[in-house]
Amino acid sequence: MLKDHLKTWLLWELFAGLRLTGKALFKRKVTVQYPEEKTPLSPRFRGLHALRRYPSGEERCIACKLCEAVCPAMCITIDSDERPDGTRRTTRYDIDLFKCIYCGFCEESCPVDAIVMTRHFEFHMEERSQAVIGKQRLLMNGDRLELQIADDRAQDAPYR
Repeated sequence: MLKDHLKTWLLWELFAGLRLTGKALFKRKVTVQYPEEKTPLSPRFRGLHALRRYPSGEERCIACKLCEAVCPAMCITIDSDERPDGTRRTTRYDIDLFKCIYCGFCEESCPVDAIVMTRHFEFHMEERSQAVIGKQRLLMNGDRLELQIADDRAQDAPYR
């Protein structure tokens, strides 16, 4: 008990904290100057959504609507139609980015790997209406980032 009182009166905790600060004062700093320097991202990073295509150019989405069903934020809206050959394809595929919580459930539930979340996280909207990404923009994202998406999938393949 006397030892506790002595530590209190001599400000022992304060000097222990100052000692720790003094040690860190002369170490090399690890601040990242963000716009100029980028930190490495994991292949599993969940950023902007994209719809992928097959190498033949046909979209992968088969309108099974599993991603819409599994989405906890209910931000995905899908409408589908049947083609003359009997296959289903989406006529509308919208994702509301304001509602999306970027959980990745849509990506995990997709049986044909059509919807993916890319490592692209630097995007913005100038108007509120731009927060809803339509099918054409999702396909453009997939076409533009396909090499990165394929590389990320290859790196992650042993763990799936």
